[in-house]
Amino acid sequence: MLVLASASPRRLDLLRQIGLEPAAIDPADTDETPAAAEAPRAYALRMAMAKLAVVAPRHPGATVLAADSVVALGRRILLKAETEAEARRCLALLSGRRHRVLGGVAVRSAAGKVSTRLVETVVRFKRLEPSEVESYIRSGEWQGKAGGYAIQGRAAAFVPFLSGSYSNVVGLPLFETAAMLRAASP
Repeated sequence: MLVLASASPRRLDLLRQIGLEPAAIDPADTDETPAAAEAPRAYALRMAMAKLAVVAPRHPGATVLAADSVVALGRRILLKAETEAEARRCLALLSGRRHRVLGGVAVRSAAGKVSTRLVETVVRFKRLEPSEVESYIRSGEWQGKAGGYAIQGRAAAFVPFLSGSYSNVVGLPLFETAAMLRAASP
């Protein structure tokens, strides 16, 4: 039995893409505030582990999958954009630059063994024109997305370069997640 510790429809769609259907979806309600001076890599893993720690005890005997995606520009963490102003700020920061998407993944096997992975993808945005930013803001795709964009949507037109896992940028690194889930199987 697989439990997905996430309310993200993207993570569910990605699991289904590789033929996995969770028996349950149980989102973790955790504080996602970065600690003072917390590095993006440490934050991504800490968030995945925190979500696992909340959800796993509610499902004894199940395999539990938790994940978190972090958009990082240097040491700066770009959180989920909740307002148009936040989305504009993120897009302005990303315009014409490379950034990293860090995917923290944590799995607890049915036997209780915990494993973690951190997956890093490098993404470069083209220099964005003001009209492109405004059109993207009007689309609403930025809402609730780390870094204020969804690469699987209209923002794909902003990305001339990507190195690493595309699915990691969408929300879950599938190759690594599938390997972790296979290792967690009895």
